[in-house]
Amino acid sequence: MEGKGLRAENGVWKRAVGMWVGGPEGSWAVGMRRGPWWTAAERTPDAIAPASPGAAALMLLLPATMFHLLLVARSGPARLLGLPPYLPGPEVLWSPQMLLLWLTWLGLQAAFYLLPARKVAEGQELKDKSRLRYPINGFQALVLTALLVGLAVCAGLPLGALPEMLLPLAFAATLTAFIFSLLLYLKALVAPASALAPGGNSGNPIYDFFLGRELNPRIWSFDFKYFCELRPGLIGWVLINLGLLMQEAELRGTPSLAMWLVNGFQLLYVADALWHEEAVLTTMDITHDGFGFMLAFGDLAWVPFTYSLQAQFLLHHPQPLGLPMASVICLMNAVGYYIFRGANSQKNTFRKNPSDPRVAGLETIPTATGRQLLVSGWWGMVRHPNYLGDLIMALAWSLPCGVSHLLPYFYVLYFTALLVHREARDEQQCLRKYGLAWREYCRRVPYRILPYVY
Repeated sequence: MEGKGLRAENGVWKRAVGMWVGGPEGSWAVGMRRGPWWTAAERTPDAIAPASPGAAALMLLLPATMFHLLLVARSGPARLLGLPPYLPGPEVLWSPQMLLLWLTWLGLQAAFYLLPARKVAEGQELKDKSRLRYPINGFQALVLTALLVGLAVCAGLPLGALPEMLLPLAFAATLTAFIFSLLLYLKALVAPASALAPGGNSGNPIYDFFLGRELNPRIWSFDFKYFCELRPGLIGWVLINLGLLMQEAELRGTPSLAMWLVNGFQLLYVADALWHEEAVLTTMDITHDGFGFMLAFGDLAWVPFTYSLQAQFLLHHPQPLGLPMASVICLMNAVGYYIFRGANSQKNTFRKNPSDPRVAGLETIPTATGRQLLVSGWWGMVRHPNYLGDLIMALAWSLPCGVSHLLPYFYVLYFTALLVHREARDEQQCLRKYGLAWREYCRRVPYRILPYVY
């Protein structure tokens, strides 16, 4: 299709929370509370009745879920739906040293962000007709991090000790997300109306704190949302995986084949996201969503400490994996990546230049907006082929963990629910935007994600 870009291309979790919070797709929209600073001029056109109970509940539920997964992954039973073996006390969670380590990590990635970039890209046009500029150097940050960590390990850094620090580091990341979100909210109170996001300017302080009031909070050229979107969390995810692999090598003499596969698959995913970093500039996370607790916690805490769940599970629950099955899993991941990358590249190429020889021959449907909907190629197979590739890869990441436990499949279950909900939301938005052209596209491409099934 036209290249919707409604979902951040790699590893997002955030938009599904609208199912519980309220807003455009929420079921909590039962009435609006206007804060004392509310004025008609401040309210964005699509701010609607929000629900602070849903936002407040999620600010507790999401961190609680993350800590539950961290605790049960290291327990003997490793039950996804069971109680954790113990509840850690403040002496386990709070560590000034871990907070300093976490802030050092953020500072390091911020320093890499400020280095000269291989390219500087312009974002989408804003309300005031201006365009912000963004450094495209995420992959460079990944390479520099790898070199720095490699040198540190050679100098004696005990990276294998990182898994023992996950609980206090996760607590430090969560605390950072809360404080950072509060500072962002206070900054947004003095931001001009043109700088506010459509969804996070409701007048309900709790809802706006969660969703984020300001669209592109910056200090000079440093864009906080863009920085957090892919850098600290995704690269931190890879680093946690590596630490788990090294601790397994210390415990058992060599990393297991399953651990190698999980590390390799997820490194490919992160490297792909950072190599194609420019694509994130057209996603809803950047163009529509404010920067509040939802994105801050998701980027800084949920992604690194939850997406590394398979590697955490394998460290404490080693699984035998033979070469035949490993080959099948590798093939599955390759197919998923091929679909995911092919669909996203086709979408991005068409969005940038419909006359590009790689997409010029594709069949399209004209719309009243002047844009074209792709109805052949990847986007003629199903309406969301990138989602299909994502789900295939998610399953491939979990299969090395065997089938005796449900816990390592949490990502697959959660991601399926997220994408199915997101797909339904995409459908509603595209129908409003493209009208009859979208109905024709749905008639021509009847399957949403999985051909002949859904």
